[in-house]
Amino acid sequence: MPNKKPGPVWVVAEQNEGAVEVVSLQLLGRARQLADELGAACEAVVMGSEVEAAAGELVAAGADRVFAAQSSALDIYQPAAYPEIVCSLALEHRPDILLLGSTCMGRELAPLVAARLNTGLAAHCTGLELDAEGRLKQQVPAYGGLMSIVCPEKRPQMATVARGVFQTPEPDGSRSGEVVAVTVPDMADPPVRTLEIVKRPPAGIALEDSCVVVSGGAGAGGPEGWEMMRELSAALNAALGCTRPVVDEGWASPETMIGQSGKMICPQVYIGVGLSGEQQHMVGITGARLMAAVNCDPKSPVFDQVDIGIVEDCRTFLPVLIEKIKAFRREKQGE
Repeated sequence: MPNKKPGPVWVVAEQNEGAVEVVSLQLLGRARQLADELGAACEAVVMGSEVEAAAGELVAAGADRVFAAQSSALDIYQPAAYPEIVCSLALEHRPDILLLGSTCMGRELAPLVAARLNTGLAAHCTGLELDAEGRLKQQVPAYGGLMSIVCPEKRPQMATVARGVFQTPEPDGSRSGEVVAVTVPDMADPPVRTLEIVKRPPAGIALEDSCVVVSGGAGAGGPEGWEMMRELSAALNAALGCTRPVVDEGWASPETMIGQSGKMICPQVYIGVGLSGEQQHMVGITGARLMAAVNCDPKSPVFDQVDIGIVEDCRTFLPVLIEKIKAFRREKQGE
């Protein structure tokens, strides 16, 4: 560890209608661990129109201090004000590590902040560790595997991480922390205005929240085969995800893609059907207790990554499996 006392570990937290987003709580849980290893403080920044409750959530999740910027002008993400607030605070308090969620807001805010602070940024990280010198080692998917990135000189060390990479910490209501009110810059005439927000409810079970996930690949063969994937997920009361080829073919929406350029999931049970197990997809699955796969190729790399492997054409196997599941459910209901 370096002799110089490191600066704090920061999380720029995202809130929605006063409640902290899950990804921010997960990041704060990991930030707390990193801060303890470094012997540093764990702090958070939150911005919005009503942030008192969010600040309390962040303290309960592990923050020693929360910088709270509250104004009606910050109710919706503002690409002019948010970077200015974060950069001003960072220049004053000198965090050693600065983490953001890989969300719509985070993916825009993080590079804006990094450019203004003249530092590096590792995007879509799947792991955050400290090396022997106390530097942040950031794991990112690359070249069919994982690559570690270290920023040796520039500070803060910045990274974005998707929801599901880390566990959500249990809140501790007995924790105490400092909440610091932040002066909000004048937003009388912002260069970008949000005119309307249209919310579309997600179809089916959300991937990030489901205990069981079925993920289908190009082996479905077409829309009819993909319909069997839907039947299987419905029979299991599971969320349905997919690989990129499925999205490219138009069988499923981009919101259901799992992996490097999609969503990160942490289910109890994962079932991959008709997919090869390429790293770009499999990197999106963390902490699953049981993993199974169905593929007609016995040499498919997916079988090296799962607990249960079934060598069969999914279009032949799925109708049998679906009927067995339905029969089991009928039998249980009749008891």
